[in-house]
Amino acid sequence: MADYIYTMELRLTPNQQKGVTMVQDIARAAGMNVYLTGGAVRDIISGLPIRDLDFTVQGNPLKLQKEFERAGAVIGGTGDDSQTIYITLPGGVRAEVSSARTERYEKTGKPPIVAPATIIEDLRRRDFTVNAMALSLNPGSRGLLMDPFNGAADIEAKLLRILHNYAFVEDPSRLIRASRFSARFHWPLEERTQARYDSAKENNYIEYIRNQAIGYELEQLAYEDDPLNVVRVLEKEGWLKVLNPHWTTAKVDTNGLSQLMKTRQQMVELGYAPDPAPAVLEFLTARLNDKETADIRKAIPRRDLAEAWRDIELHAKELAKRLSGKEAATPSRTWKLLSSARQEIVLYLAVTARQEAVAQKIKNFFTKWRQVQQKIPLPEMTELLITPQLPEYPKIAEEVFMLLLDGKLRSRTEILKFLKPLAPPPPPPPPPPRRGRGAKAAAAPAALPPAAAKKKGKGAAVPVASVPPIPAAKTPPAKPAATKPGVTKSAPTKPAPPVKAPAKPIKKTAPKKPTPKKTTKKR
Repeated sequence: MADYIYTMELRLTPNQQKGVTMVQDIARAAGMNVYLTGGAVRDIISGLPIRDLDFTVQGNPLKLQKEFERAGAVIGGTGDDSQTIYITLPGGVRAEVSSARTERYEKTGKPPIVAPATIIEDLRRRDFTVNAMALSLNPGSRGLLMDPFNGAADIEAKLLRILHNYAFVEDPSRLIRASRFSARFHWPLEERTQARYDSAKENNYIEYIRNQAIGYELEQLAYEDDPLNVVRVLEKEGWLKVLNPHWTTAKVDTNGLSQLMKTRQQMVELGYAPDPAPAVLEFLTARLNDKETADIRKAIPRRDLAEAWRDIELHAKELAKRLSGKEAATPSRTWKLLSSARQEIVLYLAVTARQEAVAQKIKNFFTKWRQVQQKIPLPEMTELLITPQLPEYPKIAEEVFMLLLDGKLRSRTEILKFLKPLAPPPPPPPPPPRRGRGAKAAAAPAALPPAAAKKKGKGAAVPVASVPPIPAAKTPPAKPAATKPGVTKSAPTKPAPPVKAPAKPIKKTAPKKPTPKKTTKKR
């Protein structure tokens, strides 16, 4: 259980992880069970890029629109029949939140009869086994993978397999989806699935496709990493004319589309995350007339995508005009203007700019000026202790970068002159070290009490001042040593002690004779 949660957190981007947490919390607060389903689970397990997030709740997600808007999400459109809302989560993450339901088709080409259902019943109504999986986000079962049709095995085998024999009959748009998935993943159809596909194509079941399904497939083309390849496969199978009768690959701006995807990859490598979908639709329909383009735009269920596609050329012209004026007169001003502009507009203008000056400024924004930015922090900043640990460092680094772009800091002297007033004060010098035993003796107390002296270990040095002076003992002068005749005593090596006054001679008195005791004889 925990392995799938770990895999999910490992595979999702930080913005996608925040989006999962937000949807999970909102659904829980409303008392709805919520699951990550469909393509998101498929891409997490397969290791393929996760383009968007699909959620299924046991309840009506249309009631959660206000909560999503309060949390910072943008509602892109709704599907009342399927009880689905299309939202853009903070960070530009696309998501769909739909209700768990069953779909019963009474007749081909007619809308299904929808009824609330459990998550397992919801998985049974889906198209392919690789899309019929769910990952629980609920307490007590978080991380539980529900895979009733063994879609994980088909992912490992890289096969596309329908759930039942009537899949293409009930919903003919699955024919287009099978071709699109096969072109994107380079996975073949399983043998039985291929037979059902050929039979449905031969019986022309595609003529029963609903307009809502056409709009969904048109929208999905905008999110493909290689839309040109997918369009070519759809044209080969005959499905491109189903999406629009006048649409062919000859109506596609192939050169512009290829350049768009290269520029997008360049921006991704620089840390940007532009949404190429509006520009992709612009290049895919470049040679269709206005009416044909308007019909495609009207069919797309996400209204925010349709509006962004409609206005992309207008916004690009406005940005080009600003880049040609005083607002972008210097490199630093141009940098600020392009950094604050919408990334998808910068992406589109980088491919379509016709003015040489505008194109060169955008090119410098992606290449030359990035190299200048990589030089920061300058050696002079490190020398003056202007490091990222300072609270003012981001502001100082930004000022230095802008001055470097405009060529106002050309030499070391100019750089130091600008940075010195901004440098922090130097740290205080360390205290001087104490050397020798004299410093230790001076730091010791003047005298130690006897008790403290006893606590010193054997061999411990006792300060000189702590030992009281010992008075010299009075000793009689030593008698001169007798020498033998003819022998001369060598002089002492130590200096002779000072001569002291002779002591008074002590008179010798004869010892008293003991008085004999008188004895008496006994008679």
